[in-house]
Amino acid sequence: MADAAAGPDLAPDVTPDPLEPLPLLRRELHTGPLGLSSREAARRLAVYGPNEVRRAAQRSVLRELGRQLVHPLALLLWAAAALAFVAAIDVLGWAIVAVVLVNAGFALVQERQAEKAVETLARYLPARARVVRDGRPQHVPARDLVPGDLVVLEEGDRIPADARLTEGGIEADLSMLTGESTPVERLAGPGLQAVPVLQEPNLVFSGTSATGGQARAIVFATGDHTELGRIAALSQRTRREPSPLEKQVKKVAWLIAAVAVAMGAVFLVTGVAVGLPVTDSLMFAIGLLVANVPEGLLPTITLALAVGVRALARQGAVIKRLSAVETLGSTNVICTDKTGTLTRNDMLLHGLWTPEDLAQTGPRSAGLVRAAALCTTVTREADGRLHGDPTELALVEGADRHGVPVEPAERDAGRRACFRFDPRLRLMSVVQASGPGRLRVIAKGAPEAVLPLLAGGEPAAKARQAADALAADGMRVLAVAVRDLPADAAVPARRQQAEQGLHLLGLVGLYDPPRPEVAAAVRRCHEAGLTVHIVTGDNGATAAAIARAVGIGVPRLQVIAQSEAVDDHHLDHLLRQGDTEIVFARSSPETKLKVADALRSHGQIVAMTGDGVNDAPALHRAHIGVAMGRSGTDVAREASTMVLTDDNFATIVTAIESGRRVYDNVRKFIVYIFAHLTPEVVPFLVFALSGGAVPLPLTVLQILAIDLGTETLPALALGRERAEPGVMSRPPRPSSQGVINKDMLVRSWGWLGTVSAVLVMTAYFYVLWRAGWHPGDPTGPGTPLHDAYLTATTATFAGIVTCQVGTAVAARTDHAALRDIGFFTNPLLLAGIAFELAFTAALVYAPPLQHLFGTAALPPDVVLLIAAFPPLVWGTDEFRRRARRRRSRTPGGTPCPHTTGGIPARSPSASPAEARPSS
Repeated sequence: MADAAAGPDLAPDVTPDPLEPLPLLRRELHTGPLGLSSREAARRLAVYGPNEVRRAAQRSVLRELGRQLVHPLALLLWAAAALAFVAAIDVLGWAIVAVVLVNAGFALVQERQAEKAVETLARYLPARARVVRDGRPQHVPARDLVPGDLVVLEEGDRIPADARLTEGGIEADLSMLTGESTPVERLAGPGLQAVPVLQEPNLVFSGTSATGGQARAIVFATGDHTELGRIAALSQRTRREPSPLEKQVKKVAWLIAAVAVAMGAVFLVTGVAVGLPVTDSLMFAIGLLVANVPEGLLPTITLALAVGVRALARQGAVIKRLSAVETLGSTNVICTDKTGTLTRNDMLLHGLWTPEDLAQTGPRSAGLVRAAALCTTVTREADGRLHGDPTELALVEGADRHGVPVEPAERDAGRRACFRFDPRLRLMSVVQASGPGRLRVIAKGAPEAVLPLLAGGEPAAKARQAADALAADGMRVLAVAVRDLPADAAVPARRQQAEQGLHLLGLVGLYDPPRPEVAAAVRRCHEAGLTVHIVTGDNGATAAAIARAVGIGVPRLQVIAQSEAVDDHHLDHLLRQGDTEIVFARSSPETKLKVADALRSHGQIVAMTGDGVNDAPALHRAHIGVAMGRSGTDVAREASTMVLTDDNFATIVTAIESGRRVYDNVRKFIVYIFAHLTPEVVPFLVFALSGGAVPLPLTVLQILAIDLGTETLPALALGRERAEPGVMSRPPRPSSQGVINKDMLVRSWGWLGTVSAVLVMTAYFYVLWRAGWHPGDPTGPGTPLHDAYLTATTATFAGIVTCQVGTAVAARTDHAALRDIGFFTNPLLLAGIAFELAFTAALVYAPPLQHLFGTAALPPDVVLLIAAFPPLVWGTDEFRRRARRRRSRTPGGTPCPHTTGGIPARSPSASPAEARPSS
């Protein structure tokens, strides 16, 4: 028993080499076969700290809330609220403050929900562990383990720390770290040279499970120094960056701020210069700022994204962050796993080969299948279902389909010995009774492991060629060989005695077939200009075959057999080949993270799938981390942005289409909202430029009623528009393309806004002139024209609302005619229009609201006048869109809608011959 003090020999930040000879490792850890003493363990716990995954200090809620409250649009709204309070318009000020706080709170909740991946890692550690201390086994809290402890592992245990086996062996489920569902054998013994640490046959890792066997192991790493802790550290270093929409909304907010402040300053000076009183000029500046700030933009975007989240949840994709809906629409690269995402995760016996022929039926193939099924450890549960390794389940089920069923109980009754699968040998063998006094050795394993054990004269070269052919078809290949022992021969005591002089029965090919809907989904990706890479821990030939089967690799497929060995320079070169889709085989957690970083550095918007704990850093780093809802781990689901409830690649494509639709709809309601800024600003400009001769045609409170009242529901309804035809026939938009561009501003401010401004000012002057008003006549309270002035401002307000109706109908389509999408195809918009008209009628005709908003009842002729505004606004925009369509059909017109930014859409019809993997 080692009782040496930790002292200077043990450094808490240095992990000893677990692969050095066991006596040297024990000497370095100052421990022995009887473990540590309790006193020494306590001292080391003080040095190394508890065995738990620690999380970095979390940002305070108040700090994160403050960050939301200083968003550029929020700052504009704060300024508008402050000016409203200065002008003694308290109702306006408090309403704007409420808008800012609601948006900030909602964004904060979404942000906090997405940051739980590291806490979930801690749940993978067991609560207690069995450890040898003071020379005897005892149970201690797992968090109290220290390097040098000797732990006892048995079937069903969760492994509490990274350790090296010193005696015995276990079967370990490492799927949470490696992504491979098949349990592997871990045995005490020397390590292998030049293999990744996770494949070392004598090491076990914190958080994984022992599915069988018994062993003792010496702990060499705890807490943050374990593989689990390393992944947690990677997850904490990969901070989430703002989505493209978040960045673009900030840019737009600063643009609006600059325009509002500049216009306010210029026209404040102008108002004073033309003789307006300073108080009137200040009122004008307040109105101009409020008119320029789209108060409804943030809540409308938030609600539209929330609607997209609910729609995607019904389609099998749970989105955890609202802005991710828009990011999906700009995704141009998908990095996907193979097993379970592209395939069914259901292994089947698919191919057979015997030395005599390739027959799928007959006595030779039947004997091959039955022998393979006998060399398994599958069991039958109490409910009648088979349980075991997926590969062995496929062999047993395949034997049943070939008419040579193998019942586990009968198999075990005839079994005389079992040499379990050894990952170093890649081989398993059993000794079965084959008749009275007769024994037969059956071995199965990788062809390169079984073929060297054949007796002389066996067709090894021919079998290798057949194995390569089966692997090229996407199958996992196993060789099955037998040896009949002499009559009354003793059962071999060691596997070396059994596994020699074998006779080859043949090869079996196991196949995990692609999901039937994936090929169509991949084709839609290519039509939409998306690139699909496979990043998997599987064999390169198998993954390449699946890629070709589902259409990945058009026009060219490149296979990286050992992707861990790819350096950054080579990776950049590979990813610059725009016409190449890549299979990254034998990937590690760092490989996935490296691929995500490289794609981001090339300006790509990346969606990355994953299901294991090892995938968490890459899921966190990708723009869209996609976790599996059925087969995935809790850590992967927490680190991801989107969870697939059906684990289906096709659902990703559906989500991307939905994201594009949401993005298009965001642009539609931005056009709708921005179109009203011009008719809201123009009345103040007329007031200022006339030097007060024209009374103010619109009040600040009426502007708020428009921006937060009448326009909100139609804008939200525009967010529910169906996808326009061809949404998945165009390439992804460039990441540099803003959500607002020059054409949108020209359409909203310059066309729709100008038409609306002309119409509403016409209504305003019509009411005043009908009452006998002349420029400069007083219209204040107590004057003869005051009632006419209230009616005129009400006509301006109601005119803007009716222009909103025409703008909402026009904004439903950017290019196509309204008849192509149908007038009644968005019932929510019709309901929103009905609401805003009813709301406006209440403000105009209800006496309490008249007093609050400064409105008056409109006479019938004015109602008829403004009732003509919607078709006029929509009709002029329909005329403009028709002219654009005509220009686009003429030589030299605008580009085809299937190209964006000069980037051609990926051709979906490349020749299959071009899709072969390159060397």
